[in-house]
Parts: sequence; structure tokens; C-alpha cells
Amino acid sequence: MPVERRQYPDIAPRAWETYSRAVKVGNLLYLSGCTAYGSSAQGGSLVEQLEVTLERVTGVVKAEGGEVSNIFKIITFVTSMADWNNNEEEMAKLFARYFEGQYPANSLIGTSELSRPGLDVEIEAIAVLE
Repeated sequence: MPVERRQYPDIAPRAWETYSRAVKVGNLLYLSGCTAYGSSAQGGSLVEQLEVTLERVTGVVKAEGGEVSNIFKIITFVTSMADWNNNEEEMAKLFARYFEGQYPANSLIGTSELSRPGLDVEIEAIAVLE
């Protein structure tokens, strides 16, 4: 089965050069952790960063010919669970807007820091492309 590696710098810039943004194996698409890196949201609120991050994740899937509903698993990393919980309603609205009720399985993991200063949320994703 062929393995295709893609970068998508125009959709989701990488913070480091030593990984692929997306790897496609058969009809499965694996996305490396996306953040708000390099955007005006970097250093901003968790809500602002989440919106950019979701836009990037869904943008890569769409660039591969998929639909947002093809995303079946995400892992969300945040640097402040308290901040996430304090903004739960806004986070829920963003997820509802991007996933339109077709929510993927999601693990939420708290971590002390992410790859670059000013980044507070990162999302990895797996999608099945038809």
C-alpha cells in the first residue's frame, strides 16, 4: 500500500521541518498536530487559537478531497484545562460549527506546554477518505 506524505504550508504551517503535516495510507489520512502557529491567534486566547486550529485541520482534510464528516478521531492537547473549562460554551460552539453535529471521537489531554511559545491548543486528526 503506498504511503503519501504532504506538507500543506499554505493551510497549516509546520513549526518544525522534521515531520509531515499529513500522511495518507490507503484511504486513511493522518494529520500531525495542528496549532495556531504563525497566525495572529498565536499568543491569543484559547478560543481564538482553537478556531484557527480547527480551520487548519478541516482545511487539510478538504484539500485531500474529504469532508469534515470524514474526520473520525481527534486528540486535543491544551496547556490549561481550567481555561478550557472556563470557555466550555464557546468551545462547544466552535466544534458544532466545524463538525456540524458529526463529532469525531475526541480525547482531551492537558499538557504543560506545546512546541512554541504562545501556543495553547493542538489537534491531531485521523480521517477516512472515500
